[in-house]
Amino acid sequence: MATPVVRYAPTSSPDLSHARWGVLFGQFIAPLPERYATTGDFVRHGRAAARALTAAQAEVPLGGVKILSPVTEQQQFLCQGVNYASHVRESGLDPSDFPFNTIFTKAPSCLTGPYDDVVKPAHVKLLDYEVELGVVLGRDLHEAATVQPDRLHEVLAGVTIVNDVSARCVQLPQMQFYKGKSYRTFGPTGPVLLLLEEDEWRRWPELHMRLTVNGQVRQEAYCGEMLHKPHQTLSELSGLHHLYAGDLVATGTPAGCAARAPGKLAMFVTRHFMSDATKWKLFIKGNLRNPAYLQPNDVMELSIRTDDGRLDLGMQRTRVVAG
Repeated sequence: MATPVVRYAPTSSPDLSHARWGVLFGQFIAPLPERYATTGDFVRHGRAAARALTAAQAEVPLGGVKILSPVTEQQQFLCQGVNYASHVRESGLDPSDFPFNTIFTKAPSCLTGPYDDVVKPAHVKLLDYEVELGVVLGRDLHEAATVQPDRLHEVLAGVTIVNDVSARCVQLPQMQFYKGKSYRTFGPTGPVLLLLEEDEWRRWPELHMRLTVNGQVRQEAYCGEMLHKPHQTLSELSGLHHLYAGDLVATGTPAGCAARAPGKLAMFVTRHFMSDATKWKLFIKGNLRNPAYLQPNDVMELSIRTDDGRLDLGMQRTRVVAG
């Protein structure tokens, strides 16, 4: 049975040195006896203890603690782009033109908890959302490995919810994914790190993602729609550089983002008759009229679960505030 692990701290103390790990049972947490400074430490040394906890040991009320990101800032935050055909198309692109896996990174310092505010910097005019399935490494990979689709349990520890918050007015005109996606608070993650058993890993394609803004559904898709599956991505990444237990890979987002490509005629005109500076100036000006972009006081709710509820990553709820 899947184990919903949370990282938490007393509401009375914002000092993260007091952070603990535990297993969620309804509205109570069964605390792990040991402390783990990083997600990597927990994944390496605490998973067996977490799986052994029972509801009878759940003594910490959920309402008395602050739930933190289950991925700590010491881990790598790796991301896949254009990994759903629906999102490729809404970006004005053809999925057949992307046979390769698009990889980028976010600064780990953007990681925040599942209920923390998302701060919209004053200069950011086009703030967007992206619901994504996050997979967390279960062991180090320091050399190239071929990960088999039915052996994910040998490489991954669990799954979590990621919101890849993005400043489109920085990311797109500057062609800077890292800059546009790495502002502090642009990586809400959690609430749980759901540890999966061997047979449960086979069900990852059934995970149903959903994101709403102020109660309106904006994104909804099944994870099985990914173009580049987790085993393929892990195999490719392991051939590039070291991966470590506890590292996070956000696996891409489906259609429904605020950012949309202009019509084909407009794209033809801007591509052939305008300078890049003029094109992006018009892009920003035009998109300022799009009400789908996030504004202060907007509330995002993200969920990922199988339709039968057997695998449930919880509900992430964040509010946008002005920076």
